[in-house]
Amino acid sequence: MANSFVFSSESVGEGHPDKVSDFISDSILDACLAVDKNSRVACETLVKSNVVVLAGEISIPKLKGKPLESVINLDDIVRGAIREIGYVNDDDVFHADKVFIQNFLTSQSADIGQGVDARKAEGKTHAEQGAGDQGIMFGYACTETEELMPTPVMLAHLLGRELARVRKSGKANWLRPDAKSQVSVRYVDGKPVEIVNVVISTQHTEDVTREKIESYLIKNVVKKVIPKKLLSKNTEFLINPTGRFVIGGPQGDSGLTGRKIIVDTYGGWGRHGGGAFSGKDPSKVDRSAAYMARWVAKNVVSAGLAPIAEIQLAYAIGHPEPVSVFVDTFDTGTVPDSVITDAVKEVFSFKPAAIVKQLKLLQPIYRATTNYGHFGKADLPWEQTNKAKALTAAAKRLTK
Repeated sequence: MANSFVFSSESVGEGHPDKVSDFISDSILDACLAVDKNSRVACETLVKSNVVVLAGEISIPKLKGKPLESVINLDDIVRGAIREIGYVNDDDVFHADKVFIQNFLTSQSADIGQGVDARKAEGKTHAEQGAGDQGIMFGYACTETEELMPTPVMLAHLLGRELARVRKSGKANWLRPDAKSQVSVRYVDGKPVEIVNVVISTQHTEDVTREKIESYLIKNVVKKVIPKKLLSKNTEFLINPTGRFVIGGPQGDSGLTGRKIIVDTYGGWGRHGGGAFSGKDPSKVDRSAAYMARWVAKNVVSAGLAPIAEIQLAYAIGHPEPVSVFVDTFDTGTVPDSVITDAVKEVFSFKPAAIVKQLKLLQPIYRATTNYGHFGKADLPWEQTNKAKALTAAAKRLTK
């Protein structure tokens, strides 16, 4: 008997309150890195109604004690991010030009800083850059899609991107920024064979009917994005199933940086260590090591060593080496997982400083990661498969 099950993943639009917060935090991070690539940033944002609250720690070495605002206009960055998302309508309670901004950012703790810095310090047993915190990070890749991502989350992201593109084009001027998408996929013997249902909830103006929203989005978003071969006569389309979504964004719900970690990664298909990404500079292994693990997993799959690969990394704060590296191919590997693990350790360096160097992470690239997943975007450095040949060679040598 065939093994059949349905798996669902969701995505959220850039106007979702949590993503508004993520985008503001990553915009501030990029501004800091543009001033000084060695900036230490842990910026969190809270949005609700017409208020934006900034909190966390930022230290920019080049400032040498000068205030952050002497080189970065936080007000302009926040308002610019909100404007780019699209909260600029006269009836928006949360409006780029009208929000109140409260700043509670301070400098990074010196105790944390000495553990991360590549220098000697009292009580520190080495002079290398250490991890910015303890924690576990996962990376995942599979052959289901061109992006080597699970099908449900990839399709959910594609729906969200297309919905945003249509909104910003002005072709459907009744669309507003807040939105969610969700896709349920039927698998048979491990292969995606059918879309069971598609859910889209989008904020809209007062004057448009639900029937118009439904017919327009099915034709111009869903059927444009979802592969025809996966749609069937039984596929259910649930478009704005509450019937009304006029009040949205931070007016309707609060938003907080780092609250969409499953959307940001693998849609619940791969495991997650619990750490958020947005607003954190790459000394924070929550972010950089998760990117590293994705890079490794993608190269393992691209090398043909397995059709599925999941990598776990673990770190201790201030320590310059991972405390563990684990590769799991779920019994699909062409060689034992222990061999793949040894090959991975040979080809890649997992020291925090080496991760930053290998992936060129000291650049203001993070606004491009915020929306529609941090993985599956071809131009990002951790999406490259440039180590596949080296992994194949290492695995071949280690199995002799």
